[in-house]
Amino acid sequence: MPKTVLLVGTRKGLFLLESDDRRDWNLRGPLCESWPIYNAIIDESGTIYAAAASEWLGSSVWRSSDLGETWTQSSEGLNYEGVDGLKLNKISSLATGHGKLYVGAESVGLFESTDEGKTFSLVSTLDGAPGREVWNDPAMQPPGHLGLSAILPYPDSPDHIRVIVQGNSTFDTNDGGKTWEPRNKGLRRDWPPPPNEEVGFCVHKLAPSPDPERWYQQNHVGMWRSDDGGTSWTEITEGLPSEFGFAAAAHPQDRDTFYCIPLDPGHGRTMPDGQAAVWRTRDAGSSWQKLTNGLPDRDAYVGVLRDGMVRDDQDDFGLYFGTSTGQIFASLDEGDSWTELSDYLPPIQSVRVATVA
Repeated sequence: MPKTVLLVGTRKGLFLLESDDRRDWNLRGPLCESWPIYNAIIDESGTIYAAAASEWLGSSVWRSSDLGETWTQSSEGLNYEGVDGLKLNKISSLATGHGKLYVGAESVGLFESTDEGKTFSLVSTLDGAPGREVWNDPAMQPPGHLGLSAILPYPDSPDHIRVIVQGNSTFDTNDGGKTWEPRNKGLRRDWPPPPNEEVGFCVHKLAPSPDPERWYQQNHVGMWRSDDGGTSWTEITEGLPSEFGFAAAAHPQDRDTFYCIPLDPGHGRTMPDGQAAVWRTRDAGSSWQKLTNGLPDRDAYVGVLRDGMVRDDQDDFGLYFGTSTGQIFASLDEGDSWTELSDYLPPIQSVRVATVA
């Protein structure tokens, strides 16, 4: 019988929640020797990869081929040897595609492994991309310093990859990382533009819909929709309580349905008014509905980070999010009601989901 696995990356290790029916869950962890886990994924073979970065121990990719029972780790090749001025401070994002494991790092760089995470090689530091001359300057780095905060390989070609450079831009490559083009047309910013106006947009989360032409985006100053594959963007913030947020997820079958979690844009960055809520649009952003049934309705000053929300791909899909204070919530009815799956975990940095045999 297929099993649903939630991979929960926290500041104190990786946790796994497993269920045969998505209602009763078993929690395992902490795994990866309690290293801080920024991201964790399962590939098509059922292998788990976890991006770990420790102030004491450095950065490494943990790997398990038996659903977390045993682990190995490697950082071989995860460095900028021979690249002047760059130092690998942490690895923050993972993705798989076309038989490769991709790793995003700070300072900004894209790495790949073709041997299941045993060794890595540098693909690109995005040389030549607009803004490249400033984003590795410590004075220009945003809080958190994630560097390459997201990697989205395209299924149509191993050379076509989309990435987010935290605090700067979304970029596409169509030639395997040799050249990069920004994808920010139509976005706005509330700060002075950099020398190149094509970049300097703080993109938090990209969420592709089942239609490859329809993408959604949560960034520092709004919610946005693209109808041309992410080349240009239209703002759809109106109706939300805040233009700021991190986490977002698209419906797996309906291109017009999308979810986000607005946050207070101030220093607290928690859910507005201390009420936990997920917001849903069913008409591509023309209107929004606040979803609170089963969520804490008072004194819930919690946040959700950019990789803290995910949905599975089942027909009656599940939607999940993890908070900065260690709770996991799930919905099996498209967000109409919610159930708490776990509490008292360390601060949650990422949530991913997979169905395994």
